[in-house]
Amino acid sequence: MSFIKAMLVFQGLGMARGAHHVCNGPKEPLIPGIMPGASKPKIILAQDIDWPRYAYLGVPPESDFEVAGIGHDIAMGLETVCNLSMTVVEMKWSKCWGNAIIGKGLEHGEVHGCMTYTHTYGARNRFMEFSRPILKDNKPAGLLVRLQNGVPVINGANNLNGLKVVDVVGWAPTADTLALAENKCTKERFTGFTMVQPTVTTANANNDALATLLNGDADAMWVYADQAKNYQCSEGVTANWDCDLWAGFGTTFAYIQTGLFGHAMAGTTLSMSKKGSGLSEILNPCIDKFILTKDYYDICVKHGFDGSCFENEHFPATQATELVWEKPTDQLTTTCADGYCPCPSV
Repeated sequence: MSFIKAMLVFQGLGMARGAHHVCNGPKEPLIPGIMPGASKPKIILAQDIDWPRYAYLGVPPESDFEVAGIGHDIAMGLETVCNLSMTVVEMKWSKCWGNAIIGKGLEHGEVHGCMTYTHTYGARNRFMEFSRPILKDNKPAGLLVRLQNGVPVINGANNLNGLKVVDVVGWAPTADTLALAENKCTKERFTGFTMVQPTVTTANANNDALATLLNGDADAMWVYADQAKNYQCSEGVTANWDCDLWAGFGTTFAYIQTGLFGHAMAGTTLSMSKKGSGLSEILNPCIDKFILTKDYYDICVKHGFDGSCFENEHFPATQATELVWEKPTDQLTTTCADGYCPCPSV
């Protein structure tokens, strides 16, 4: 009797005798080379280390050079409210998401998901599923341009017609969402522009885009409205980007548009995973529980996100101050020397 026939006979006998067979399979999507969780889901999430507060390299006394950030802390916090095993590893952002396409790391199943990605409209939804957000929609986009003698070469009244705009490859806001944004000075959508790739290649996509802007190969740069602020280097910052390049904020380049929120469906999420993975079904109930805890509040305060987190009973009853990059350009009282140019006077 062949093995297959023997198994069929065995199963038939079991069914005939009223036997019940329970399949104790893995509790989470499988990853090659990783032992799956037997009694509880074992989730592995990834981050890079070049996005201060969100994802960075922890140094003593916070961490002995391990991955760190608000994503890491919330991910590990889920173990306190759910029967989960959480692991956070370092991985380049480009292995999570590339140039309008899923990154090879997620495509090949090296990890379950990547952390602290904005749930944007457009291409990401064709490849990815997202967990619930862990922060409000606090990541407005903006447009950077060169300054000449303190004056922007393109001002906020320009709708970009006929101009070249460089994208930060692999990062939100994604290139396809600029067409959804409203110019806060003209109240019209940007149109007639051409999105271009960086002409500079380094290990950091934000450096590449800014260098492309500053060398004149692009007229504007589509980027988070707080990215220039986040990339200002100071004592205690472990930077793997070009501090000198970004130090020109307010002298060699500045924002002419801020507070552009139309690119995102939701705020910063805990996980972005391959579409159909089912990871969000595992994580979402735990995220819902964790954002109600004092631990969530403490993590938000630790990383300076208390104004961007979802308030629970542990938050003080105070009104959060709107940050400058969250304000629409037509409401700014800053100058280009501050890095945020107001709308030009009529």
